[in-house]
Amino acid sequence: MHYIAHSVGLGSILRNIRRIVRPPQVVCKVMTSVNSSPRFSRFSKAECVLVLITMVWGGTFLLVQHAMTVSGPMFFVGLRFAAAAILVALFSWRHLRQLTLFELKAGAFIGVAIMLGYGLQTVGLQSIPSSQSAFITALYVPFVPLLQWLVLGRRPGLMPSIGIMLAFTGLMLLSGPSGASFNFSPGEIATLISAIAIAAEIILISTYAGQVDVRRVTVVQLATTSVLAFLMVVPTQERIPDFSWLLLCSALGLGAASAAIQVAMNWAQKSVSPTRATLIYAGEPVWAGIVGRIAGERLPAIALLGAGLIVAAVIVSELKTKGKVPAEPELEQETPVEP
Repeated sequence: MHYIAHSVGLGSILRNIRRIVRPPQVVCKVMTSVNSSPRFSRFSKAECVLVLITMVWGGTFLLVQHAMTVSGPMFFVGLRFAAAAILVALFSWRHLRQLTLFELKAGAFIGVAIMLGYGLQTVGLQSIPSSQSAFITALYVPFVPLLQWLVLGRRPGLMPSIGIMLAFTGLMLLSGPSGASFNFSPGEIATLISAIAIAAEIILISTYAGQVDVRRVTVVQLATTSVLAFLMVVPTQERIPDFSWLLLCSALGLGAASAAIQVAMNWAQKSVSPTRATLIYAGEPVWAGIVGRIAGERLPAIALLGAGLIVAAVIVSELKTKGKVPAEPELEQETPVEP
């Protein structure tokens, strides 16, 4: 693998990608004094917001399952994100006239990543079991720090790396032993690419967060996702569903949830690193399991152990090692977002 990477000029490719993705105005703020921070810091307001939206995220799965009984996946994703884009646009239409080319590019990149994450995972589910899809999708957790290192040159610290390993192990236990296989089938490859897209979405949001207006870029990314999802209806030969109140209400309800989630992610990740955000997002299946338990579903003991490991991962990642400077600096924004 090392020889192949050098033979195709991987180093020069990554340097070019780094110049395209990294915004020019982001300044890295590195702590120079170990004594300036405690060994364990409390959750910030932005991190609490991410925990809250992860809870909402986990609670949407039952609604999606009901919606899939009356609609195909691509059409529903397009309808859901169209509703989300319209809702955000209604609350921020005065600011849309000030949309810049940079914000349009940022929103389009994030929207493409969101669509690839949702769309390819859905394509994979047509030929592989859900447990295997969950296992492969969980690879986005280690992919985030890996892509940061390769593309942006930001190496994660020791404790966040341990947290990443714990979270990934927990997600594997949640997906069950039947999902832990990989035969490079088309469905598995599509799901693997979707995991990379999810990791790219998290990194892109953190990269652009301090350089754009949250409302404008959210409208662009939601609209991009919706348009691409509707276009995917053609190659997937999906049937357009008949009108139903269940479809309409589900699309509006989940659209409102998607709007809140994307706005909150774009705002919170201005100050939360991609690795830290990833560990918080990894708790999504935990909240989904809690909602399922309330609805009457029962998680096996091994899944409960996996949920505990994910919670432990978030706590461990907050611990600071003595005598070490954090390898993954937080981002300090020079340009404030408009009020």
